[in-house]
Order: sequence, then C-alpha cells, then structure tokens
Amino acid sequence: MGRAGVIPVRVIAAVLTGFLVALLSPALERGLGRRAAPLLALFPAGLFAWFVRYVPEVAEGGVRTVALAWIPELGISLSFRLDGLSLLMTLIVTGIGALVLLYAGSYMEGHARRGALLGYLVAFLAAMLGLVLSDNVVGLFVFWEATSILSYFLIGFDREKAEVRAAALQALLVTGGGGLALLAGFVLLGQAGGSLEISALVANADALKAHPLYTPALLLVLLGAFTKSAQVPFHFWLPGAMAAPTPISAYLHSATMVKAGVYLLARLHPALGGTPEWGWIVTTAGAATMLTGAVLAVGQRDLKRLLAFSTVSSLGSLTMLIGVGTPAALGAAMVLLLAHALYKAALFLVAGILDHETGTRDVTRLGGLLALLPATGVAAVAAAFSMAGLPPLLGFVSKELLYDAALRASPVPLLLVPVAVGSNMLLVAVALAVGFGPFTGARGDTPKVPHEAPFAMWLGPVLLGLGSLACGLFAGAISPFLSSAASAALGHPYGVKLELWHGFNLVLLKSLVTLAAGVAFWANRVRIRALAERLAPVSVLGPARLYRDGLAGLVKLAKGTAGLLSSGSLRQDVRIVLLAVVALSAPLLLSRGLLGAPDALRSVRPIEAVLALLVAAGAVGTVAAGSRLAAVVALGVTGYGIALLFLVFGAPDLAMTQFAIETLSVLLFVAVLRRLPRLRSRSTPRSRVADGLLATATGALMAGFVLAVHAEPLRSRLSPFFSEASLSLAKGRNVVNVILVDFRGLDTLGEITVLAVAAIGVFALVKLRLSAGAAGPKGEER
Repeated sequence: MGRAGVIPVRVIAAVLTGFLVALLSPALERGLGRRAAPLLALFPAGLFAWFVRYVPEVAEGGVRTVALAWIPELGISLSFRLDGLSLLMTLIVTGIGALVLLYAGSYMEGHARRGALLGYLVAFLAAMLGLVLSDNVVGLFVFWEATSILSYFLIGFDREKAEVRAAALQALLVTGGGGLALLAGFVLLGQAGGSLEISALVANADALKAHPLYTPALLLVLLGAFTKSAQVPFHFWLPGAMAAPTPISAYLHSATMVKAGVYLLARLHPALGGTPEWGWIVTTAGAATMLTGAVLAVGQRDLKRLLAFSTVSSLGSLTMLIGVGTPAALGAAMVLLLAHALYKAALFLVAGILDHETGTRDVTRLGGLLALLPATGVAAVAAAFSMAGLPPLLGFVSKELLYDAALRASPVPLLLVPVAVGSNMLLVAVALAVGFGPFTGARGDTPKVPHEAPFAMWLGPVLLGLGSLACGLFAGAISPFLSSAASAALGHPYGVKLELWHGFNLVLLKSLVTLAAGVAFWANRVRIRALAERLAPVSVLGPARLYRDGLAGLVKLAKGTAGLLSSGSLRQDVRIVLLAVVALSAPLLLSRGLLGAPDALRSVRPIEAVLALLVAAGAVGTVAAGSRLAAVVALGVTGYGIALLFLVFGAPDLAMTQFAIETLSVLLFVAVLRRLPRLRSRSTPRSRVADGLLATATGALMAGFVLAVHAEPLRSRLSPFFSEASLSLAKGRNVVNVILVDFRGLDTLGEITVLAVAAIGVFALVKLRLSAGAAGPKGEER
C-alpha cells in the first residue's frame, strides 16, 4: 500500500472558492465581455494542473486526506479524501470544465445572460469537486443537492420557454426526490456503521453488511444513485434535459452530474457491495438501462437526443460493471468512465457546433461538412470511432475490458454478454450517425451556410479527441493511475492491464461482430428510424407518462386540498387549524393519561385559583360583550390577570412587560375601535355553539398538556447552564434577558426584523390606500 498524506487546506479552499468566482462571473462578463470566459476557464485549468501533480503519488497507492471540524457533536465534518477514484473524477471535472467554459463563451456570443450561464457552470464545477472529494456522507450530500439545484438553473436557462421550464422541473423533482432517499440512506448507514465517514464505513464493512439496517439503507442509497445517473425507470429525465444549451449538456450530461450516481456506487462498493442484494439489484438495473438506452437512441433524429439516450446506455454499462463487482469489472468500469467522458463530451460539443453553424441538429439534413468544418470533422470522427470501439482509441480498450468482464461475470454471463454485445452494436450505429455521417456523403440542405466554428469552440473537441487517441496509444502509461481508481472502488489493491492487442480470442471476435453489426445498422438507418417512428406511440406509456400523470394528479390534489382548507375566510381557517390540533393531539394526550395531574391541582394556592378565575372571567366577558369597548376592557382584564400570575410566580420582569403591553394594547384598541360601528352578530347561534365547543376543547387540550408536562420530572440540561453561564459569560444577572439578547441574540434580532418589515409593509399599504382614496376616478384630487 502507498503512503498516506494530507491534502493542503489551500487546495480545498481553492476548490470552495469556485462559489465565490461564480458570484463574480456576471460582473466579469459585464466588464470584460468575451474575455471573461477564457479568464474563468483558468480557474478549473489551474485546479487541473494542480491535481495532476498528485497522479504519480496516487498511482503508487498514495492517499491524501484532510478534515475540518463542522458539527463535531454529531460526527459531521468537512472531510476530504484524494485517492485514485476521486482524483480520476476530479481531473475529468476540471479538465472538461475548462474546455466547456471556453466553448460556452463563444457559443453564447451575444446572449444577454451569458455571464449568468458562466457563473452557474463555475458553481456547478465547484459543487462537483466537493462531491467527489468528500469523505463524510453529510458533506457529500450537501454538495450532491447543490448539483441538483444548480442543474435546475442550468437546464432551465432559457426560462422563457415553457418546455424548458418543464424539463428543468422534471430533472429537479426526479433527482431531488432521489436525494431525499439518499439522505435517509446515509442516516441509516451512520446508525448501522457507527460513523458518517466513508472511510470508516469501508473499514467496518463486515459489521455494516450484517446489520439489520443494511438492506433498507442499501435500497435508499441505490434509489438516490439511480435517479442521479438516469437508470431505468428514471432514465426519462436525461433526454428531456437536452432542452438546455449545448455547453450545459456537454458538461452535466456527459462528464459530471450523470456520473455522480455512478461515482457514489463505486465509492460505496467496498462498504455495501459483495452481497446478493447489491449484485442482483445493481447489475439488473445497469443491464436494463444499457439495453433500453441503446434501443431508444438508434431511432432518434436529433443529435442531442441521440447522444442523450446513448449516454443513458453508457451509464447503464458502468452501473452493470459496478454491480458485477469483480476486480475485472471494476477495472473495466474505471477505463470506461474515462473513455466515455472524453468521447461523449467531444461529441456533445460537436453537436453544438453543427447546430450553431448549420442551424439544425437533424441528422437527416446533415452531410458532406468535412471540407467546410475540417477541425470539427476530424475531432468528431475521432470521438465517434472511440465510441464505436475502434482501435487505437481508448474506447476500443474499454469495450474489450467490458466484454471480458461480462464473460467472467459468474453466474450470469449468458445474460450479460448478449446485453453488452447487442447494446454496443446499436451504439456503433449511433456513433456513426453523430460523428461520421454529418461530415461524409452529399451536402445536406441546412438552414444556414456552414463554416468552421471559432477557435474557442473547436479546440475542446479536438483536445478531447486527441485525448482518446493518446490514452489508447499509450494505454500502458495510464494503467497505474486507473489501477489506483479501481483499487479504491474495490477496497484492495488491483492492477488493471491495458493493452491494445490481446491476441485472437473470444473477446476480439465479439468486438468484430459488434462493429460489423453496428455498420449494418447504420447502413439501414432510414428503415430503423421509420420503424422507430411507427413504434413511437408505444413509448408514451413508459415512466415519463407516469411522471406526467403523477405530477398532474399531485397538482390537482394540492388545488383540491387548498380549496378545502383555505376558504378565504380567516374564521373558517382558524376553525380548521384548531380542529386538526384537537383531532391529532387528543389521542396522544389520552394515551399518556393525566397521572400526576390531581397532585398538581391540589398544590394550587388560593391566590393562584382566584387569578385563574379572573383570567377565565375576562375571556368569557370578551366573548359575551355587546360593545367593542366592553370587549376591550374584558380582554384587558385577562391580560392583567396573566401579568399578576407572573408576579405571583416570581417573575416581576415578565409581569412588568405584560403590564406595559396590556396597557398599550388597550389604548390602541380604544383609539381604533371607537371609530368603527357597533358590534353586529355575524354568525348564527348554531355556529356560535360549535365555535364555543371547539374553543373549549382546544383550551382543555392545552391545559391537559400543561398538566401532563408538570407531572413529569424536570430533567433540563439548559436551565443549569443558563443559570451558571449568564453572569460569567454574558455579565448579566437576569437570566431571561441574557437569553434574549445574548444566547439567542440573533433569534431576537430576526424577530425584531420581521416586525419592522411588517410595520413598514402596513404603513405602505395604509399610505397607498389613503393616496387612492384622496384621488378621483381619473387620478385627480378630490
């Protein structure tokens, strides 16, 4: 094993600084214009260069960690871990992030909100880095949810379009719902494993898997991961997210967000994997997603939807390999993770260039563009050939390892091999349709006269294509690094052997069959698309339909409930609230009984009983009063009676406060109510009886709760603390005042702020009403 080290805190600070950089992005855009994007791209580029320095150390098995205290009482810390797996994801996030930022600046040229888009991308990049580096599940969850929220803003960037807003909401609800399940799963993992640190859970894996909470925790974690990485039946949100601008699709849906679920599965594999539950659920979900995505992709016409469904299929491949869980499968998963990020990000960027320069993403209208877009065409062909699995590109190596892992996946190779081969046959056709077809053959009829894209746009695809080629040619050189990533996912050292040539064997035969069948599918693409269009009505019965119907039903239920509970009458709303309180709380109180209540009643002193009767009489008088003035006086009696009770129980400060409030309230009521007409009956005798019964039940319930609490022995840890600390820490003898202005000073400030804002609002409304009343029908003074 390699040595352990410490991540410099300045590196973590630089990562989290991304959120500050994101806030400054719109200002940079306004001040620097088109130069803002290259400047912002230096942030992830600098991080990429910094983290590359750790590759030799991590390749030898080295691990670096750092922990910053956050909520130590709950075992929550901002702890970060840099090993092979997290470093692989970090380099993908920062490297592709720099290229996408540079690309986005040119792609969004002239857009009024380009600065906001750049800011969202930088913030998302920082959230992804926090996610992949976190070693504490709570910290990981915070960054996980940050990516979901930021993706909502990114997908819904063109917010003027209804379909874009719907796609953003769909992605948020699906991934956000999975996030809630993930949080519950993390809580159960912490209970079962005795720690919230992932490294500690891995070290305690045997006890964790034997714990009764293992199965529910596993199911909840898998639900969160499956929704994030678009596994069946949650795959439908990803194609819908193609409503986002292409730079967003290239970054979120090829290299970062959709890989978060896969990353989580790999990260938790040493702690949760290796059980029958893990193997069958994860492998089955991955295989189903792999085949479903490929089948749905091959019949598409839109470039981005082709890439979206093929991404679903690739995510299924990664999930299936992690589910199999053998060393060969985890090694293949790490290679495929890198290969897919390189070729899919390049193809998404190419799709954006084609749309930008030709005005269409319809593959049936694109062709013969290589002479007009040479740099883009070469990059597209390289990325497409890597996706198709042609040597000497990295995609070929990853496909060979995938087939080899499927063959060794006892006891289900007879199932996984046909799924893997069949899916890859279709993906070969998709790769040729996206990266080869638009640049060969006859010129298509495009809305715009095409020409080569600006340098900032084609640089990214070219570098990513070269990356696929270099990693394939020098696969042996990156083997130690990818081996460290596989070792982190396995929980023990493992060496991934990467070679372009393994000799003539069954794996090579399957690769040749895959390529031949894929070319045949592409040659018959017209017939396949026609068949897909005929079968399109069947697809509306899938999970996307369930989502739409479920959301519509939920909205309908919410409207019905709101109509029932919010009648527009304050009186009716108060009735509903009190009735709900009584109905829900009375059984709880009755189940506990009122043991000790008689003793509490017997301990009441005569003066206390007299004051209680005075308060009750004031309340009855308020209700029975025939004039407003009499009601105000009776209400004052109630308030002054409560103040006297405070005084009797030894709280003179509270009593004086209550006296002042009651005096001021009575004066204000008298000043206002004398200008209003006399009281009139606004309810029937029957409704008054019902209101009286409800009020009596509510009062009895509250009294019962007070008596029940009084009967329990007081075991407060706060009272002794406040009594001892008020003078020594806050230099005050009045404990209540010290609590309000020192220990809970911010809370008190918040309450004062709310009251001040409410007062300003009331003043504005009154002034507006007076101004409207002083003007005539046409705005003239009356």
